[in-house]
Amino acid sequence: MKFKKICSAILTFSLTASLLAVPASFSTASVTTQATEISFESSSLQKTFEKAAKEFGVSESVLLAVAYNQTRWEQHEGQSEAGGYGIMNLVDLPADLSARGKHDDGLIEAEASSISSLNAAAKLLNADPETLKKDSEQNIRGGAALLAEYARQTTGELPSDPADWYGAVVKFSGTDQEAIAKDFADQVYATIQQGAERKNHDGQRVALNGQEITPNKNTASSIPLRNTKYTNTDCPNGLDCTFIPAAYKQFSSSTGNYGNYDIANRPEDDLDIRYIIIHDIEGSAQSAISHFQNQSYVSAHYVIDSATGKITQMVRPEDVPWHAGNWYFNMHSIGLEHEGFAAEGADWYSEQMYRSTAKLVKYLSERFGIPLDRQHIIGHDEIPGLTAAKHRGMHWDPGAYWDWGHFFDLLGASINPSDGDKDSDIVTIRPNYNTNQPDFTYRGIEQELESSSLIHLYREPSFDAPLVRDPVLHSGGNSTRNINDWGNKAAIGQSFYKAGQEGDWTAIYYGGQKAWFYNPNNTNSVPGSGTLITPKEGLDSIPVYGAAYPDDAAYDEAGIAEWARGKAQVLYQMPAGQIYTATAPIQSDYYHAKYYNDPATNKVVKGNDEYYQIFYNHRLGFVKKSDVEVVK
Repeated sequence: MKFKKICSAILTFSLTASLLAVPASFSTASVTTQATEISFESSSLQKTFEKAAKEFGVSESVLLAVAYNQTRWEQHEGQSEAGGYGIMNLVDLPADLSARGKHDDGLIEAEASSISSLNAAAKLLNADPETLKKDSEQNIRGGAALLAEYARQTTGELPSDPADWYGAVVKFSGTDQEAIAKDFADQVYATIQQGAERKNHDGQRVALNGQEITPNKNTASSIPLRNTKYTNTDCPNGLDCTFIPAAYKQFSSSTGNYGNYDIANRPEDDLDIRYIIIHDIEGSAQSAISHFQNQSYVSAHYVIDSATGKITQMVRPEDVPWHAGNWYFNMHSIGLEHEGFAAEGADWYSEQMYRSTAKLVKYLSERFGIPLDRQHIIGHDEIPGLTAAKHRGMHWDPGAYWDWGHFFDLLGASINPSDGDKDSDIVTIRPNYNTNQPDFTYRGIEQELESSSLIHLYREPSFDAPLVRDPVLHSGGNSTRNINDWGNKAAIGQSFYKAGQEGDWTAIYYGGQKAWFYNPNNTNSVPGSGTLITPKEGLDSIPVYGAAYPDDAAYDEAGIAEWARGKAQVLYQMPAGQIYTATAPIQSDYYHAKYYNDPATNKVVKGNDEYYQIFYNHRLGFVKKSDVEVVK
């Protein structure tokens, strides 16, 4: 185990032991820690923190700990659901509107929000906000300038004692919810006490030596915080769960410009809840909570904390938040946002997080009849786009480091069943997560080997062969080993038709191709089950869509205008002769919800077409029942 994982585990244990023992408003003064001394030659990033702290009069330990709890000292470029950029996770609102997935984003005129830590930091530096997005040094300087400004607001000066920066850290959290803001500050000071060290994905080593510091919580007394802890959450007994509602507001004079979710009455309105979608925030829990309460055009049902597994519910299951980037999946799903970043999931996806999420998923599954399988418990990275352009830009979280095998074991629905049919023509991907360590690159840099749920897929049965290429993701040239290049990777639990075997290599039909993966003695797969479908005889190919939307006649009958209809472009063509695993046929439908607080105009449109849902490649797809035949 690498040293960074040891430090992360120590920090997680320390935080969890303290946070689970006492209420959320616990004082880190009650935590006894042994200060950790870490010594190595300073990296350029470490020196950047030192310089920024000195330049703005900020406690270096506070600056380091804030950045560690925001990003684990990683540079990020706005993939966040909460619009966070850089090592300090400075937020720029409004974020991308793609989470709506309604195909009408052009009708929305998003206005810049005053709640933008990126713009505030840029103003303090008299710099271009775009520079702070891309330049890690300027991003850290911006974070330091903000902390200094917040310290002046809370104490009237730049404190010399790190303990007196507590109020500034509370303000840096970006939320006015007392429980969330103070929990963030408590975690920052727990990090200062314990210490931390890691090498980031750019190869930069950064360390924070542990210090015995008791935060002065009186420095937060002047900050206007709201205590909005609601009871009656949609959570199972035994979970630490709070309800803090996401914003549901009209943002301009237009009744079509609103957020951050749609009112529904699922499933009583005949809109079934079919999926549970696992996301990561690409940011901190408190940044997501704050974001979902502001004009952001994005929200989720639940947010799960990394260190403690605490759950914040933000939207009722009956309603439809905007989280998936595909309206069809928004219509039929419950979204769970997890604190962390996909590229560094091993440092964020804690056992507390897995266990809390598993309990919540089991509860929701029983309540709404959602099958506990990988066709219905899915990752954001498995959701297709509605157009080719959207498909290319879809998020890739929770990514390579979400342990699907362990998660399904906690659900009591093992992906490695003992009663599997050994002669099945269906292959379910199932490497050993702990020993499966594929080589990845990220931002052009070779990454250290980590345990992963993903396997590489090759064009031929050889490691020397190129990886398969997705024609939408890569219209020209070859695919890559980038961790976010989902077009050549299969994940634990995904099922495909076995198309061949040569020695230690197994072939599957994947994305219209025959794709090979290394599978000696079936160590990377288990027998699967399901329905097999293939294009009808006589058809050269059939279309694969990103949604099971109704036919035009159904919209005509429902009186839905052309511009307001759900449309899904053809993403791929499934070639004749290829076979894919499918769920049972589903009736096409669409939830028309276009106006703020006007449920009378909301309507579920049922179509005449039926579709099969398949894993066409790494992402799900839909084919019309009329285009295929079932393989006996």
